Amino acid sequence: MKKNKKQKRFEPVTFSEIDGVRYLHLGTPWIQGAMRIKKPDLLELEYAQQMMGWLLFLEPQDNFNTLQLGVGTGSITKFTLGLHRKITATAVDLNPAVIVASQSMFGLNTMDPRLSLLQADALEFVKNKDNHHQFDVLAVDLFNGEASGPALSSKSFYKGCFDTLKAPGVLTVNLFSRHSSFKKNINNLCDAFGNRVLLFKEVHDYNVVAIAFKGPPLTVSWSELQKRAAYLQKQTKLPTEGWVDSIRENNLQDKKNLSI
Repeated sequence: MKKNKKQKRFEPVTFSEIDGVRYLHLGTPWIQGAMRIKKPDLLELEYAQQMMGWLLFLEPQDNFNTLQLGVGTGSITKFTLGLHRKITATAVDLNPAVIVASQSMFGLNTMDPRLSLLQADALEFVKNKDNHHQFDVLAVDLFNGEASGPALSSKSFYKGCFDTLKAPGVLTVNLFSRHSSFKKNINNLCDAFGNRVLLFKEVHDYNVVAIAFKGPPLTVSWSELQKRAAYLQKQTKLPTEGWVDSIRENNLQDKKNLSI
């Protein structure tokens, strides 16, 4: 008789609610995602808002395809689908309880035909050639159970992320500046994306969001980027006008133009 393969053990999914905000945890007090109960379609956490930084550079349109690795509360995917009626989204998480929680506790609508919600290994997903050159945007929010650092940091992982993107395409990734893997993540991300990487300033709980670019070189004046940010802030209610200053002050760039 064949022995059954040992089943993978996942961190327990738990919740808390404080001042009208529901939080996701994976068996620890550390926050893995959040939703304001009376405003479930908005992005509550600042780093999650910055994960939408690709909006400064890409305009959602017909046949716009997005990917999220690490579902969490599903808030990033939910917000993305609300941007345009023709956007499609794929969200991937290895922990089945997280996938259930995103639906039952945080309102991710799995009946939306534009959404594919998959239980899968993120590294295997990005290395699968069937998934290459399929996505305009990739959001990576893969943290370990303690929420102390990214779950995936290797060169092969970031090379796979690059391969999943179309050209032009943009990746955003949530990193943790106080974790030992921070420099490793930045170096591997830069290697995979040819040093075309920008960093937001660090926000709450030491989160640092990086933006990486695939496709032709991009040059845009800071003034035009600020106009784009002002437009987005009116359209999306995100604090996008502050993003331009964060990027400009935190990266070595020309005084007049952003070139990446």
